[in-house]
Amino acid sequence: MKKMGRPKSDNAKKKVLSIRVPDQLYSQMLAYAEQHKMNTTDIVLKGVEILLSEQKK
Repeated sequence: MKKMGRPKSDNAKKKVLSIRVPDQLYSQMLAYAEQHKMNTTDIVLKGVEILLSEQKK
């Protein structure tokens, strides 16, 4: 019988981060996410990618 569930990704995200943010920042993130059809995880990952790419310059 074939396994059920979510298919395995080539780029599996195995690490989990838990952060605390101020209410105002969280509200801004939710508004941005809704406006750009993203989720909060994608926003945080994109921000980290931007910071790291600027560091390389």
